[in-house]
Formats: sequence, C-alpha cells, structure tokens
Amino acid sequence: MNQFSQIEAMLFIVGEEGLGLEELAVTLDRPMPEIYQDIIELKKRYEENASSALTILEVGNHFILSTKKEFAPLLKEFARSPLANRLSQAALETLSIIAYKQPVTRSEIDELRGVQSSGAVQTLVARQLIEEKGRVEGPGRAILYGTSTYFMDYFGLKDINELPDVQKMEEDLADDEEPFDLFYDRFKEEDEQ
Repeated sequence: MNQFSQIEAMLFIVGEEGLGLEELAVTLDRPMPEIYQDIIELKKRYEENASSALTILEVGNHFILSTKKEFAPLLKEFARSPLANRLSQAALETLSIIAYKQPVTRSEIDELRGVQSSGAVQTLVARQLIEEKGRVEGPGRAILYGTSTYFMDYFGLKDINELPDVQKMEEDLADDEEPFDLFYDRFKEEDEQ
C-alpha cells in the first residue's frame, strides 16, 4: 500500500465532503507539504490516464475525489434513466433519518444507521432530495444536510411537520394483534398445512 493508494482510499470513503490537508496529514502521520505534493501527483496521474474517469478537486481547503468534467453528460443521462430512479434501502434509510432529524451531519447519520452512509448521501444530493443546510461550527466544519424543496414537492408536503408521526406508527404497530411481518401470512399458511 503506497501513499497514493492511501490518499485515494481516504478521499473515496469520505465522498463529497472531502478531506483537508491537516486531516490527511494526521491520519497518515506525514507532513502536510508531503501530502499536498502526493495529491498533486495523484491528480496529474488521473488527468494523464485516459482510461480513468477520476480526478481530484480542490474546493476551499478540502480535496474531493470526483469524476472528470467530460463524464457529466453521461452521468446526467444515467440519472434520468428509469433504471436509476429507484432508491436503495440504504438511501431510503438515510433519507428518513435526514427528514426526521434535520439538520444532520453525515457522521450523525452513520452513527444512527451503524454503517457508513457517504454513498447514500451522494445519491440523495444528486437526486436533489437533500441539500446542504449549513456547516457545523468547530473543527472540520461538517456539512449539515436537510430535505430540499424538491423532496417536499415529490412527497406532496407543504411543511416538514406533515411527515407521519414516528411515535404514532410505533404505537400502532405495537397495538396490532398479529405480528407485522411481510412473510407472516406465508409462514402461517405453511404451518396450517
């Protein structure tokens, strides 16, 4: 594992939030000027490699692993395709957390879900269901996410308070005499035979 693959792996895993030089230097236990030179070299390698769709963007004091500009039309077309319109279970869970807990950071989402959520967050941002609502004060200045106007329109909500009451749903489930299980009826039929 060389220094380039370490930087690449870290930039990949954090997604669109990117990483600052200081964060990379601390994590990799190397001086910031050395890390910066490696990032510049890695970016150059991506740009010179016609077989790679990747590049590194420098936004403010953060570096973000991204796709090259020339792939934008392809990615826009994919986003419009019917195959790309379904949200994964991870994206739906992430969207639910953001809708009910907003504004919320990606690390708070990760903590609630118990798994890393950067891919789901990227998908939701790309689909314009969520958007940046600000940044946390303090080290790292993490992005705060919330639902977008498109989210409200898509789900026919005038106000975020129109979301179903989670506590009431839990109470309704607890009051049901039969277990809430998608496969309950199938297992019940097998037992009766």
